[in-house]
Amino acid sequence: MAENIKKILIRGVNWIGDAVITTPAIKAVKKAFPDANISILVRPWVAELFHGSPDIDEIILYEDKFNTITGKFRLAQILRQKNFDMAILLQNAFDAALIAWLAGIPKRVGYSMDARGFLLTKAIPVKGTEHRAQNSEHRQKRHQVYYYLNLLKEAFNIDAEDIEPSIHLKKEEIHEARGFLNSKFKTQNSKLLIAINPGAAYGSAKRWKPDRFAELIRRIIEELNGNVILFGSKSEVEIADDILNKFTSCHSSLVTRHLLNMVGKTSLRQLAALISECDAFITNDSGPMHIASALPVPVVAIFGSTDPHETGPLGKGHSIVCKQLSCSPCLERECPKGHLKCMEEITADDVFNALRDILPKEKAVFLDRDGTLIEDAGYLNTFDKLKIFPDVLDAIKRLKSAGFKLIGITNQSGIARGIVDEGFVRESNAYLQKTLGIDAFYYCPHHPDDNCLCRKPEPLLLRKTRLEHGINLKISYVIGDKEIDIMLARQTGAKGILVKTGEANDSSDADFIAENFKDAADWILNQLSSQ
Repeated sequence: MAENIKKILIRGVNWIGDAVITTPAIKAVKKAFPDANISILVRPWVAELFHGSPDIDEIILYEDKFNTITGKFRLAQILRQKNFDMAILLQNAFDAALIAWLAGIPKRVGYSMDARGFLLTKAIPVKGTEHRAQNSEHRQKRHQVYYYLNLLKEAFNIDAEDIEPSIHLKKEEIHEARGFLNSKFKTQNSKLLIAINPGAAYGSAKRWKPDRFAELIRRIIEELNGNVILFGSKSEVEIADDILNKFTSCHSSLVTRHLLNMVGKTSLRQLAALISECDAFITNDSGPMHIASALPVPVVAIFGSTDPHETGPLGKGHSIVCKQLSCSPCLERECPKGHLKCMEEITADDVFNALRDILPKEKAVFLDRDGTLIEDAGYLNTFDKLKIFPDVLDAIKRLKSAGFKLIGITNQSGIARGIVDEGFVRESNAYLQKTLGIDAFYYCPHHPDDNCLCRKPEPLLLRKTRLEHGINLKISYVIGDKEIDIMLARQTGAKGILVKTGEANDSSDADFIAENFKDAADWILNQLSSQ
């Protein structure tokens, strides 16, 4: 079937959080139809989430001018001219199927919902285990990400291996966000930065009380010596103002120095870039919660009427704060009983303690492999070519004794090029991990042209270690023999050390240039002793 499909239209969903959750399904479509041109039709307010995605070739805006009957025909005519072979409808609305039908797209795939089955060429029934039926004891307890993946499984027998949502930020966006924060918080590189999102679009049953947020902010500043940044949409400015008005005059100067109110002042891309620079994100169940989880940033998620099993942040390193009441989760916008106990009973202590539990605390040294730990043999594919530098083992022991976690980070494009077997990469990494006492090894298997998020100098792998190993990137180091290793350090707030045992001999951005691995370890340990 893939050979006959050259152009695919994906109808995206309308809510920010749901849009983030659909990204694994979109990635799976691209993997299943690698030669197809993929367009996504989305509302303007979620479109920015898909900018820069390697899985999407074109973003088509469903603008307000298309809301009328004549507007729908105009949109259908625009789509018809693009000659799509297939439409995959992630959105459940009748409108999505109608427009795909009007556009003359020959294959139309989606869930059989909203009385639209007759407009689909492949209507997938919604199983009881998949349907998030309100107030049903049979409601699914699987995360909503599987709702979209199940559509692909039933329609095309696609089994998605990667279920982690993703947002593709550009280096320029990250650097701009970092520079902005550095200008606002002069000690940002060393000081804790906590983001707080006090709003939630769904309704009051998802919003924690402003006075509790105010108390939480005060404790972050006073007890954790942290900085706080408030996020939210323009419609949530009053919520932020309410929180700020809770501070008494005796706290006003402290708050002025350590609290930045960005509610209603960012685009969606700016919001994501700023969140990516934070050490943790505290939020109600909301779209920004899923943005933080996708970046990935450790999340404390406060849940009231909704179900964290279905819509909570995905992955390790997050914390859910909720009260197990007989009436929750009710999935209502407003409390049907009028007491909102599911939110009232969550205290500032509950959220503050959850924050302390997830804050990254460990210091690490991130290690490039080829040219740093071992001789660079080109595309290493046999053990007889694997030669560990003689000074590495002793230096690693000294770093471990000083309390550092040691984590390997390596690009392995030889896998994508068909030169190196991925099984050998895993096996050789495991050998180095055991022989040298390294705590974990992460690798990117992609080709440079894939524009993936995990290839150095992109920061995804380091941010994964932040979640999975509790690594505080700002007190950590990156050792490598290439400029991309130094760039990786710069992107994550770590210090970068270039070793002259591999590809490069100089770097204007390195914090230190070492003759060998021992020299690099000596410098790190001297830095530690001088603190």
